[in-house]
Amino acid sequence: MSAESLVREQLSRNQWGLLATQGCLLGLDIGGYGLRAALLDLQSHAYAAEHREVPGDDPEQVTAAALELAHELLASQHVQPSQLVRVGVGFGGPVDSRVGKALFSPRKPAWDQFPLQARVEQAFDAVVLVDNDANLIALAEATFGVAHGKHNVFYLHLSSGVGGGMVLGNSLYHGASTTAGEIGHAALAPTGSLWRGREFGTLEQMVSIRGLLGRAAELGLETNDLDVLFGDHPVGRQVLDEAAELLALRLSQLIALLDPELIVLGGILTRKGGESLLRAIGERLHNYASPPIRTDVPILASVLGYDSVAVGALALGLHSLQE
Repeated sequence: MSAESLVREQLSRNQWGLLATQGCLLGLDIGGYGLRAALLDLQSHAYAAEHREVPGDDPEQVTAAALELAHELLASQHVQPSQLVRVGVGFGGPVDSRVGKALFSPRKPAWDQFPLQARVEQAFDAVVLVDNDANLIALAEATFGVAHGKHNVFYLHLSSGVGGGMVLGNSLYHGASTTAGEIGHAALAPTGSLWRGREFGTLEQMVSIRGLLGRAAELGLETNDLDVLFGDHPVGRQVLDEAAELLALRLSQLIALLDPELIVLGGILTRKGGESLLRAIGERLHNYASPPIRTDVPILASVLGYDSVAVGALALGLHSLQE
């Protein structure tokens, strides 16, 4: 099912109360793979989304382009900005959701401490909420997607970066400084320890796109083509077996800590790996857990696709109406 169908299906169940039937929600995705805007009419459940490329690295320019895209979407759906009751914004890096600032972008240093919420508030007379993209995908999947109906969910994003988000007790968990879930930046082992003859790094260094391609190059497979990496080449198979092992290790630790009902994997590496990657991780979980730590936690793929961050931004606004 499409993101639109999944959103409309859950909204049709009318479980959000009176406040969630008034006005419109706008969701923005300001990420490394493009800009996306999604609009939801809470009364008719009409859903629309638009996309455009990111116009460079300058935060002011990128934010202006995202706002222009949002206004174009509103105009195409004959929605006035005054009809918006919440605007959710997802950013591809750690944020301080309390003040709506982008703390930094791992690949774009100009975003450090950028006041994203303030910029969007200048454009819309509505409550603006800002959060990390992985957090929003976690919330999107728990609200509308594969984890609907589950109250304790962990989401792991595998792409150019590695990040995570947690829905605990049916709410996003942010931690003390609102950066909870940044699992990609945690080391896999003490500094200097070795695994199969090489030093450990962070999870992101090991299993991001760059990490996997770099490991393939170490083993003699020089390629920037993910289809080659995920094909039948023996080096590609070894690299992915190693990645599944590392992910099983980290996810077993998360299961011991959080006891989630469900783990959701997303990002381009999950799409490329498909069911075989999910199965390989699940089969290895028992290597790193003993009772009472569970090894039967389902590991499923995200289903909301390229609109998932924007849909999560809509979900963020929807949940805030209930608070």
